[in-house]
Amino acid sequence: MGEYRYTLRKFLKDWALIIGMIVGASLYLGYRAVPALHPAGPVLERIAKTVQPLLLFTMLFLSFVKIEPHQMRPHRWMGWLLLFQALLFVGLALLLVFFPDLPLRYGIESAMLCIICPTATACAVVTGKLGGNMAGVVTYTVLINLLVAVLVPLMVPLIHPMEGLSFGEAFTKILAKVFPLLILPALLAWLVRYLLPGLHAWLLKYTDLSFYIWSVSLTLAILMSTRAIVQNGAGPGVLWEIGIASLFTCILQFWLGRFIGRRYGCPISAGQALGQKNTVFGIWMGYTFMTPVISVAGGFYSIWHNVYNTWQMYRKRKADEARQR
Repeated sequence: MGEYRYTLRKFLKDWALIIGMIVGASLYLGYRAVPALHPAGPVLERIAKTVQPLLLFTMLFLSFVKIEPHQMRPHRWMGWLLLFQALLFVGLALLLVFFPDLPLRYGIESAMLCIICPTATACAVVTGKLGGNMAGVVTYTVLINLLVAVLVPLMVPLIHPMEGLSFGEAFTKILAKVFPLLILPALLAWLVRYLLPGLHAWLLKYTDLSFYIWSVSLTLAILMSTRAIVQNGAGPGVLWEIGIASLFTCILQFWLGRFIGRRYGCPISAGQALGQKNTVFGIWMGYTFMTPVISVAGGFYSIWHNVYNTWQMYRKRKADEARQR
């Protein structure tokens, strides 16, 4: 029985991305195919939009529970990566502000989403398996979360004004949603570590739950992305535009991260910190604050960076096997 559970757990972890995408898309398509369920649509949408941030908060909290604050030390490469993400995101946003009818607008917004999306909480694990500095990636995760919590509320209202709200009101409204979601989990986790050591020790036994919470969050995120695709009337050309933009930004960020990191002796850590994204958060941000179909960019990016990480780990495993011979 124990071996069966281990096999099932390994299967779920290995194929969680594919399972989450299939289940999420199937749930929405199944709902759409059954007219009797349509009256419940508005209620189900409200539930999904309420549950998703709670799942993201819990996932981040459980991930930060494992992090020891004294391990977090800033390095020069982090400054360059933060500068790249900030300048390119702001630059693309201002481009859309001054030229709102610019061609390829969907692609530009998708690139913005993929660039400003914070580092994945699972990035440290992948970085460790590749032989990088896990503590450095954790530090960057906290720093980029702080940057995103400020820049997203500052720039998104400029390209997507909220009807009936001034810029200041829109900024405050988005800040109230984004800041607690990205920053409070870390603060709460560290308060528990130092003030409630018994609870902290108990939580450490269940940090693997963050993976299963991520799986549920991904399923909901893909469900909302599928809804955006089906309800979007722009046609398949838009999906190609979004897919290409997300692929380009994925390649760019992994390459640039490794290029900058090589200057400071940590190409793996910098490459993963910039390239591996919290795509569930990105999808949520897309359908919450931007054009809903832009959330699809997060789904595409999730595929690209997981394919690249799988290839990297395969190469690392082969290299390790060759050294052992």
